[in-house]
Amino acid sequence: MSTTDPDPVPATGTRDWQAIEAEPDFQELRRRLRGFVFPVTGLFLGWYVLYVLLATYASGFMSIKLWGNINVGLVLGLLQFVSTFAITAWYVKFADRRLDPLSSSIREGIQGADK
Repeated sequence: MSTTDPDPVPATGTRDWQAIEAEPDFQELRRRLRGFVFPVTGLFLGWYVLYVLLATYASGFMSIKLWGNINVGLVLGLLQFVSTFAITAWYVKFADRRLDPLSSSIREGIQGADK
């Protein structure tokens, strides 16, 4: 089998992963994952950059005292951690509902074909 063969035959016991990637279920799984990951990543990075820009250029705003020695900058900084955990919980719930059933179906189809 040369590297120029347009349609190489997979060895016995191996899977044609390019064919699996082309399947509609696999494409749907990728679409769902990207539909969640890219927008949420963009939102989080935007939120993080906003925090950094405020800390850099709006120190007067960030130093406004809210309660005792707690200021706006500290609250926004702590909210970075809160948002990270919230996104993680959101992703787990999303994956449980929208990704895992489809990936399980794909996996069962692949393993069933190997039998």
